[in-house]
Amino acid sequence: MTSALSTDVSVSRYRWVICALLFFATTINYIDRQVLGILAPTLQVEIGWSELEYSSIVTAFQAAYAIGLVVFGWLIDKVGSRVGLLVAVFAWSCASMAHGFVSATAGFALARFALGLSEAGNFPASVKSVAEWFPKRERAFAIGIFNSGSNIGAILTPLFVPWIAITWGWRAAFIVTGVVGVVWLCAAVVFWRPAQRALDGDEPSGKVSWRDVASHRATWGFAIAKFLTDPIWWFYLYWAPKYLGTQFGVQLSGLAAPLVVIYLMADVGSVAGGYASARLVKRGADELAARQRVMLWCACIALLVGFAAVAPTLWFAVLLLGLATAAHQAWSANLFATVSDVFPKESVASVIGLGGMLGAVGGMVIATVTGLVLQYSGSYVVPFVICSLSYLVAWFVFRTFVGSRKEI
Repeated sequence: MTSALSTDVSVSRYRWVICALLFFATTINYIDRQVLGILAPTLQVEIGWSELEYSSIVTAFQAAYAIGLVVFGWLIDKVGSRVGLLVAVFAWSCASMAHGFVSATAGFALARFALGLSEAGNFPASVKSVAEWFPKRERAFAIGIFNSGSNIGAILTPLFVPWIAITWGWRAAFIVTGVVGVVWLCAAVVFWRPAQRALDGDEPSGKVSWRDVASHRATWGFAIAKFLTDPIWWFYLYWAPKYLGTQFGVQLSGLAAPLVVIYLMADVGSVAGGYASARLVKRGADELAARQRVMLWCACIALLVGFAAVAPTLWFAVLLLGLATAAHQAWSANLFATVSDVFPKESVASVIGLGGMLGAVGGMVIATVTGLVLQYSGSYVVPFVICSLSYLVAWFVFRTFVGSRKEI
């Protein structure tokens, strides 16, 4: 008994090392994917891209990301979260550095495709790692912590990448950010031990096939919820700076402060959303019911962003966008956690991958719709109304498909 108790204490402490590694991996993931966007104006001048050529490079990433989520979801459930994430980080670090050695549109598109394919391994591996190392009552909180790395990455990229590019050239920016991933790999090899059982004692239940995963309503409840809400996050990433510039005349030099505020609020939302459901569970609520309750709160907060298109001042718009991104990250932390609540560990990455693929496809759809709406109307009313209602619709869909279903 003493030995078992000491093992549980050891796992209890060590799991936060795993959470820290997942946080830094997610931060690096978002830095690497955003370098191209930061350097795009410079590259368009230096290389001579047309808007159509740049669009094809961006689309290459999105398409590969959608494919990669399914591929890595399957692979990670086969080889394990630790090995799967090590492979993914190594591959995307190489792909990031490869951007620094190409000069033509085709070369960038190929590097971008490789980056999207490999970066897709981060979230399936990270959520599965949380399911392996954390008891159910803490999983949404842990996911909220590592998921906040996406916001940290979004803040750090515009602060450091321009300085690197100005000091050493744009090629160095891709190479330096890729090398950071290699540093993470070295740390992970040293500090990340193979997974032990979670503290709640649930044991592996055997291999799960794609047919098993696809046969459950809960899989499609999660996947449809991702399809409806992931595109909203992509919209904020790609269109918020443009919206602030169009609506309030914010120049490139003035974007840093509004964007930092928005992503800091998103960071708070990510951690707070996971903490909120953990508190509800601690007070006696069922894990799945607690996640859904917090998700409903997030869906109600997201309704406020519908007023962003008619915001009277810049900082009122920033407040609305900050609340919306915070709600999304809190929603995302709890939605991810529901997969480990309902499915056995052996299928978590596959379900995450399938849902993420639909979310990436949805991202391509909303980009097309937004472009068409803005081209013909010049108004952000329709996009922001879609953003405001998507979470509530997704919550009802998720509730219908999953309900209070216990672990499969």
